[in-house]
Amino acid sequence: MAGTPLTELNRPLGQNRPAPHGKPWGLWLALGASGAVGLAVVALLFLVATRRDPDGGEPMATALIEKRLPPSQATSQTPPASTPEARTQASASQLETEAGVTVVRPGAGAEAPGSIVITIPDSPATIKLAPSPDSRLVERTRHGLLPKTAPDGVTPAQIYARPLGPQPATKPAGRIALLVGGLGISQSGTADAIAKLPGTVSLAFAPYGPELERTVQRARGEGHEVFLQVPMEPFDYPDNDPGPQTLLTGPKAAENLDRLQWVLGRFTGYVGIVNFLGGRLTADEAALSPILREIAGRGLIVVDDGSSSRSLLATSAARAQIPAMKVDRVIDTVARADAIDKELAMLEALAREQGIVIASASALPVSIERIARWAPSLEAKGILVVPVSAARGFRNPSSTGSLR
Repeated sequence: MAGTPLTELNRPLGQNRPAPHGKPWGLWLALGASGAVGLAVVALLFLVATRRDPDGGEPMATALIEKRLPPSQATSQTPPASTPEARTQASASQLETEAGVTVVRPGAGAEAPGSIVITIPDSPATIKLAPSPDSRLVERTRHGLLPKTAPDGVTPAQIYARPLGPQPATKPAGRIALLVGGLGISQSGTADAIAKLPGTVSLAFAPYGPELERTVQRARGEGHEVFLQVPMEPFDYPDNDPGPQTLLTGPKAAENLDRLQWVLGRFTGYVGIVNFLGGRLTADEAALSPILREIAGRGLIVVDDGSSSRSLLATSAARAQIPAMKVDRVIDTVARADAIDKELAMLEALAREQGIVIASASALPVSIERIARWAPSLEAKGILVVPVSAARGFRNPSSTGSLR
């Protein structure tokens, strides 16, 4: 109807809208606040990306590793012993010395303040033994590879021996040659001897046991020169039986050469032979003579293990022009730690008195453990452990440091 006012429902779209009341301040404030927060977040992200907090992130440490300086150039700074710091440093130094390293903690003026400098000691040059078998030094037989002298006169004793290495800077107070026998039968005992004993200790293997060639080569790879133990008839044979292919006296002595070749073919790389038991055989020169003639042409050393006071092995070998030696002392006749320690102390005294002493031991766990503990102490006493093959050359007192 004309003149009637239009309601909200029937008013034409887009016309006669009500006028807004005032200005939109709330909307402007909300938009401004959102922009400020955005700018703050962007600024924070920019700072994190361009600047690193030295005290933040993962823990960091700097360690410098360097070679040990000679003692004459090394310096140390130790705080007064009366302070707690000194007591802590002394304890730390003791642990570091026992571990074989030197740890230095530089002060604030150092190149890397707050760092730890770890000095690792130089390891001595590893002495390598000549590989075996050397084709010049073996002959093929039905018993395997047997040692022989090369056409040019070189012998297995010369090639397979452990080199002495560099000469000591000062004249030693004495030398000890140590032969540990009975190896090859017990795998665990053999592994302990190879791993725990110094490379200068010579090892003697019985001609029995599994994988002898591989085990002997592992021992040689660790620097040990090796000997072959030859089973020989003792006085109480057969109640005390050294094992198969034992060399015998009496009517069966005619079989000894074949038995000897069987023993010699058990493995390669040995410097010489040493008797295994053999009290009766080594006292019988008639039975010894053909055995020594066989050994004479093979370029080997003969060692008498010192187990029998009636043995003629070393003297008979020397008459046959075979390099020969006799053990001076057996250190584990009484297989107790205290008894072995006394024998080791006796070896030191004899080495100082005579210049060189030759000793033997069995591969008993207690013997290996006591020798392994004792050997590192000798350097500070001026005593050297040398291979058994070298002992014969040191019998001259003028070259051994003997006091006589």
